[in-house]
This record gives sequence, C-alpha cells and structure tokens, in this order.
Amino acid sequence: MCFKRTILFMDAPETLQKAIATFSDPEKAFEYAVDFRWPGGNVTCPRCGQAKHSFIKTRKIWFCYVCKKQFTVKVGTVMEDSPLGLDKWMIAMWMLANCKNGMSSYELGKVLGIRQNTAWFMLHRIREAMKDDPSFKFGGEDGGPVESDETFVGPNPYKMHKSRKAKVQANDKGAKYVGKTSVFGVLDRELRQARAKVIPDVKRETLQNAVLNQVTPGSKVYTDAAVGYDHLAKEFVHEVVNHAKEYVRGEVHTQGMDNFWSLLKRTLRGTYVAVEPFHLDHYLDEQIFRYNNRATKDNKLTDSDRFALVMSQVAGKRLTYAELTGKDADALHPPTAETGQEEPF
Repeated sequence: MCFKRTILFMDAPETLQKAIATFSDPEKAFEYAVDFRWPGGNVTCPRCGQAKHSFIKTRKIWFCYVCKKQFTVKVGTVMEDSPLGLDKWMIAMWMLANCKNGMSSYELGKVLGIRQNTAWFMLHRIREAMKDDPSFKFGGEDGGPVESDETFVGPNPYKMHKSRKAKVQANDKGAKYVGKTSVFGVLDRELRQARAKVIPDVKRETLQNAVLNQVTPGSKVYTDAAVGYDHLAKEFVHEVVNHAKEYVRGEVHTQGMDNFWSLLKRTLRGTYVAVEPFHLDHYLDEQIFRYNNRATKDNKLTDSDRFALVMSQVAGKRLTYAELTGKDADALHPPTAETGQEEPF
C-alpha cells in the first residue's frame, strides 16, 4: 500500500544535500514541480480542466484559451498565493516528510531564512498535502487483524504550576483527564497502516462509531479492556487484553498502536512543545504520513520516495490562513479556536 515513484526524465536527488543543490536552480525546481503536478507533461488548467493553453516561458505561466485566465504550477495546490519560491517549498516538504520527529517552525524559519509565522503556516499547508483520504476500511478479506486504541494528549498535571493547574481544572470541570485531548487510532497489522483522529470523548458510543467507520464488520479487532469497547463483539471478532494483568496474549495485544502513540508524543513533546487542540488533527496527519510510508523489509522506501509522494499530493488541496486560525466563518474548527484556550503541552 505504500507509495513509490521513480522520476524518469531526470535523476531524483537522494539526500537533503543533493536536494538543496538541485532545487536551488529555479529551472530544475520548476521542471520537477511540473512533472509532479502533471506526470507525463499533460498540463491542464486547474480551473476548467482543459488542455488548450499556451506557455509564457519568461514568466513560467500558462494562459488558458478556454477560461481566458492565467495559471502557474502553484494554482490549485497548497502552495497557491504563496510568494515563496519553489526552492523553499520543496526543501520544506523534503524535511517534514523525512525528519522522524518533525520540524518546528522556528527551526524551519531559520533554515530557509523566513519568518517563524510564515514557516508555521507553510508547515500546516504541507500537512494538508500529507493528509490521507482513505477509500477503504481496515480488516475484512483484504486486510488482517486490526488494533484499536485511544490515548490522551496534553500536559502532565503533576508537573503544572499550581495556578495553571487550577485554571485548567476550572475549564475542564468533571473531566477525568484534565486539560487533555482524546485521540482514537486503528492499525491494520497486515497492511502496516495506521489512522488516527481527534475525538470529543471516550464514551462507548463515540469509540464504537469510530471503529465502525474505520473497520470492516466481521474483522478481528484487538483492544484493551476499556469499557467503551464492550459491545464490539456484535459486529466484529473482538478480543481483549487486560493491561492490569498482561500486555500480550499471543496475537492479542495493542503494541502496534502503543508504538504509534509513542512516536506521536515524542514528536509533540520534543519538537512542537505547544499545540492547541484544534490544530492537533494536522499533526496527526503528519505523523500518520511518516508512519505509513516508513521503510520496511518488503517496501524499502527512501527519503526521495516520501518527498515524491508529498509533491504528488499537493494538487486539489487548499488551506487558507483564515481557515487555519479559525477566523473564517466556514473554518472546520470548534468555537474554542483563538479564544485563549490553554495549550495541551
């Protein structure tokens, strides 16, 4: 299921040093971008989808004869309306796709010579390109056993200052995990693919609906002994491991998802440090991309392959600053956006 692509008309850079040397040449960066956007050179207008156009070489833009508008290689992608050059965009994509623990906006800004807030917006747009759009469910005849688990992302209340702890507790009255955000995940063992998303709570209805949306009925589902999974046996072959007594019982365990949570929290705590809850799904998309496209014995993906995958997914996606910050009326963020809510870590 992992992606691997070979660029036929030129040698793909295999290391970051070679990528920097290659993409620093505007002509080569443009050629690579065009090849990723329109494989085979079949350029089509991103607005009307027609191929009747002319190319203005001096400005590197096309003019569409059908809709009578100009377009560049960035139009209709996550890079649209960005004044940054392709060299900066492509290096940022290379680093975010291949740095195991992520890349902070401060570090990226320093590397590319841009402002921190510009780098922050840039990284979120790349995460939008990394987002997986699954067209199938895990398990079933084509998959294998599926692990399902949930975790809580946020600050450690025992390490909080007394005043901050009181403030968080006041905002989360009655919550079992004070100041934390609930995250649900599933892992298909045979496909070696994971999916995760933020959920409002860990009640039985929420967890079971999440499993039903991601796993084919009748599949083997392994979970821990959380009461939210009590009635999964009605739709799945459900087996439970009680972590109060054991962590593994033959094939019954959730160690794969525990490994994913470990990588996620290492990235959040060590690299990003402070992430607001309504942005957490973007960071999950980033971690899922790297996890699902990691090198294995059966599919030895390289840094170049992961970069090629990100570049091939930039088209047809858009993320504006207003949507990202929750200032757009149509933004898909909760009402807590930009209200000064405590950061989870």
